[in-house]
Amino acid sequence: MSRVTLSRYLIEQTRTHDTPADLRFLIEVVARACKAISHAVSKGALGGVLGSLHSENVQGEVQKKLDVLSNDILLEANEWGGHLAGMASEEMESAHQIPGHYPKGAYLLVFDPLDGSSNIDVNVSVGTIFSVLRSPERNGESGDIDEQAFLQPGTEQVAAGYAIYGPQTMLMLTLGNGVKGFTLDRELGSFVLTHDDIQVPPSTAEFAINMSNQRHWEAPVKRYVDELLAGKEGPLGKNYNMRWIAAMVADVHRILTRGGVFMYPRDNREADKPGKLRLMYEANAMSFIIEQAGGIATNGYQRIMEIEPTSLHQRVAVFLGSKDEVERVTSYHQH
Repeated sequence: MSRVTLSRYLIEQTRTHDTPADLRFLIEVVARACKAISHAVSKGALGGVLGSLHSENVQGEVQKKLDVLSNDILLEANEWGGHLAGMASEEMESAHQIPGHYPKGAYLLVFDPLDGSSNIDVNVSVGTIFSVLRSPERNGESGDIDEQAFLQPGTEQVAAGYAIYGPQTMLMLTLGNGVKGFTLDRELGSFVLTHDDIQVPPSTAEFAINMSNQRHWEAPVKRYVDELLAGKEGPLGKNYNMRWIAAMVADVHRILTRGGVFMYPRDNREADKPGKLRLMYEANAMSFIIEQAGGIATNGYQRIMEIEPTSLHQRVAVFLGSKDEVERVTSYHQH
């Protein structure tokens, strides 16, 4: 049987699900940018891209050289195609405008160019997360696109995905009709469909959370994790394993592959912040992917994709993965 490349898959989607041609081209351009990032990441110290810059991003995090390089690769790849009205990145304070001499398109692209970048220097998986929204009708207005255009709930996403740069480079993609996984064939230089209909098992015996923050958690999270740790003798009646890679892409990828629950709750260190992860760049895209694979994603109180964003860099608590466990920890927040 002939192999299905990403290009072929997208063309077939245009035929069977009426995926617009300009969305198809946009996904292909993003995939091409991810290949370039994968190449830069894989060179490591040989490419002179390891280590930190003496700068911080808008989140107050020290920027790695590869963070900035990955951001530039995505911006440059997507500026000229004519598919986008604007872009927004975790690494930049405000929306990125499409230069005036290029045509504007119907979509908005938001991304975290290199998620988990604290792992780069220790050679552990990192990734790129992206989400595609429709640009609001501008009624013939020209000029810069404002932040407001991007502030759409996750339910408005038309596509989302991530690339993971690990032992293999993979692209996981949803267009709203299931999740497909593509593996980069380095000899061919193309992404090939290797995982056709990804489903997250509804029950699991694995959880992912940063246990070092335990003393700062709210009561529902403490209760739930205590029950997980109590194992077979506890109220849940089975033993659980813990995994924590500290790169959301890598943890979510494991959950998509074999189930599990990922938790990054808000905590009492920064009581004014509703969480650590970014709604627009990380949580919405991952929630769309997880839901399309049969899982659930909440902030403890409501479905993440139904949250109405109020700012580009809004933060959110995240509980996502296998349906039974996310429902359980969410229910503990209701009491």
